[in-house]
Amino acid sequence: MLDEGCRLFGLHRKSLIRALGRPGRRTPKRRGRKRRYGPELLGPLKTIWLAAEQPCAKRLQALLPRWLPFYERRHGPLEEAVHLALLAASASTLDRLLRPLRARRKGLSGTRSVRRLEGQIPIRTNFQEVDGPGTFEADTVAHGGTSLAGAFVWTLTLTDIWSGWTENRAVWSKSARQITTRLRDVEKRLVFDIDAFDTDNGSEFINYHLWRYFHNRAQPVHFTRSRPYHKNDQAHVEQKQWTHVRQLLGYDRLDNPRLVALIDELYRNEWRALQNFFLPTMQLISKTRDGARLRRRHGKPATPYQRLLASPKIVEQAKEQLRREFAALDPFELHDQIETKLRAIFRLARSRRKKGAPTTQKGATKKRHKKATRPLPQLKPR
Repeated sequence: MLDEGCRLFGLHRKSLIRALGRPGRRTPKRRGRKRRYGPELLGPLKTIWLAAEQPCAKRLQALLPRWLPFYERRHGPLEEAVHLALLAASASTLDRLLRPLRARRKGLSGTRSVRRLEGQIPIRTNFQEVDGPGTFEADTVAHGGTSLAGAFVWTLTLTDIWSGWTENRAVWSKSARQITTRLRDVEKRLVFDIDAFDTDNGSEFINYHLWRYFHNRAQPVHFTRSRPYHKNDQAHVEQKQWTHVRQLLGYDRLDNPRLVALIDELYRNEWRALQNFFLPTMQLISKTRDGARLRRRHGKPATPYQRLLASPKIVEQAKEQLRREFAALDPFELHDQIETKLRAIFRLARSRRKKGAPTTQKGATKKRHKKATRPLPQLKPR
């Protein structure tokens, strides 16, 4: 065998003996500490993360103690080691486990400036002295797909600066009358008054309808606007456009008028309850510059519901109303109802496309699926 090996491989006999006698390659041992958080955490973690509308790791860490009892009530009790590991995992660990599941996409802006009334509505660049609920930022989101031509569904978003409480409403073509009507509906559902209202420079806000609505009342609302072409002047509501609108409805063109009622019902009920009562948000406490580095400090994540209960400016009757509403809710039931209504919404949107309605999208509509598992589709990105 040695003679044949020498002829085949051109090796010396001693070299061939050493090669044949060498032990097989071994898999090197993993260095460092033993892994504490294994793949057994991913199952319940992914279920809660998707039901909670895919929050960031710090917000997910804050909501896990509140959501785990609901998860075990529905899916059965977890092993004690898994339960304790989920509660003990840091935000960095949660982010590492969920990193392969994330995806992103960007949409179009539908803001159109208007010169009327701009001199009567002052410019505001930041909120320095907000010490309680009642100061709102507002903006609209276009569901026009890849084109803003024609009529389609828009989303009106209002965010309270202090608590993070957010309300969404669906409108058709964002006319001034529809915006005012939706604002009246939002005010009826709030447990506190609107003291200040800030918008961008779009024509849906800078108009006489809205100006009269805020000024012709016993206690006028302080109505302001941001600087043109400065999106960061409205950073609070701009962030909600992603978490509260795009993650729910995606970037597809919704140009069926019948969709407005369905989307608005979802916004007013299940979506409002899930976002405001169960999903914590983070607020900026301070921002300092150290040379070229900007250091930001955020407070502990808390839900808008928790912040309103902690506010001394909310009367006890309103707090009791919030407690009763919270006691009747289950986040996983809310998630299931949201999914059911979304299927009806996108079934109607697909049926309009099949009938040959005008569209600006390229290619066929893809089947709805979870956003987390692959790139965002044209129709449903979640």
